[in-house]
Amino acid sequence: MATIALYGFGRIGRQFLRIALQHDLFTPVAVADIRDESTLAALFAVDTNYGRWPEPVTGRAGALQIGHRSLPYINSMQAVPDWGALGVDLVVDCTGRATTRAGAQVHLDRGARYVLISAPSKTLADCDAVLLKGINLDTFDPASHHLISMGSCTTNALAAVVKVIRERFGIQYGLFSTVHSYTNTQSLTDQPMKDRRDSWAAAENIIPSSSGAARALQFIWNDLKITGKAYRVPTRTGSIAELNLITEKDCTVQDVNDAFRRAATEGPLRGVLDVLDGEWASSRIVADPHSSIVDLPLTAKEGNLLSVATWYDNEWGFANRLAEVAAFLADRI
Repeated sequence: MATIALYGFGRIGRQFLRIALQHDLFTPVAVADIRDESTLAALFAVDTNYGRWPEPVTGRAGALQIGHRSLPYINSMQAVPDWGALGVDLVVDCTGRATTRAGAQVHLDRGARYVLISAPSKTLADCDAVLLKGINLDTFDPASHHLISMGSCTTNALAAVVKVIRERFGIQYGLFSTVHSYTNTQSLTDQPMKDRRDSWAAAENIIPSSSGAARALQFIWNDLKITGKAYRVPTRTGSIAELNLITEKDCTVQDVNDAFRRAATEGPLRGVLDVLDGEWASSRIVADPHSSIVDLPLTAKEGNLLSVATWYDNEWGFANRLAEVAAFLADRI
């Protein structure tokens, strides 16, 4: 397996590492961030959303000690690490800032061979490919795909639904809304922010926001006519997206739900897509590893308008796919 380094040890980076170690997918040869080792070790050891790590975790100068593993740590406040000198093949960038080609290219300039970006690129020209497990990961070309975007948590949640409906019933056009837990891009208290709506306290408001998911979906299916928006709400993790579609073929609620049941148990979406039959709230899907969990009782049909709702843990589900895709790439480069 090729060597993997983790750049950015925030919300997604820490969950990415937890998943990689829990499932023995790989152990990064280096972790880089801009904070001190002791604080980062403490945040990894005890997570508000996902609890305690089962092994001792400590930080010392130049290393994070997780159980018996000693992971080299590099403070990248001044510069991106020299990946070439470290023998790194694949950098997983979890900073959320490598959304332009220039921002991601720096890792290649510093000696890495490939970059996996845990965010949606601003345009298709800003990456070589958008690759999602269960959707189009089999199209990975090591010769031409060096900057690879994983889109966003919402991209992965909607892509699974779009794939099923598109292949079974066809899609003319659609509109989605996602109700999304607050994130670190928002403020805990009222204060001026770059995006005005984010200036109000995240834990006290419903805050309309933009979503890059529609653009990322169109990077995969360039003829897809879907747009949407997001609403940030006061939950710590766990989100739901409602996708309203005009299908090309007539279908019933039963037809649609049966298609989701099949996709959840067989084919490329197994382990990526799941379904719920009961009546649940968002706590049910916290720490669920699936990218997309269709709430079957919420499927509705009126005329030729189809409405589908899908849950996703916007941290844990996405981090699971990110770790799995990193392992997939590392086996093929």
